[in-house]
Amino acid sequence: QVQLVESGGGLVQAGGSLRLSCAASGRTFSSSAMGWFRQAPGKEREFVCAISWSGGYTYYADSVKGRFTISRSNAKNTGYLQMNSLRPEDTAVYYCAAALGVVITRSANGYGYWGQGTQVTVSS
Repeated sequence: QVQLVESGGGLVQAGGSLRLSCAASGRTFSSSAMGWFRQAPGKEREFVCAISWSGGYTYYADSVKGRFTISRSNAKNTGYLQMNSLRPEDTAVYYCAAALGVVITRSANGYGYWGQGTQVTVSS
């Protein structure tokens, strides 16, 4: 069992930066891939990025590639999402998720544990 709690969301101007954190509890976090997803009002939840259990492999949606960086510290049981050059279209609730296993995937079906979400609002 893994429990996830996101933090770090807020209001930022376009071009600004935010760093989200995802604190995990549970023994299996360090052996699970993890990902970040987001959901804007009236839209479906979409994949943002993912990272392997070791941190050695990362995978980004085209819309955030080059602006966002995913990382993790298994020693601290924490995942991170550094978001730079933010745009108004990045406004959404951001969720971290822990995969059911080691496979890194962009499919929400591959993640069995979800946080409650943190709001990110980017003003123009």
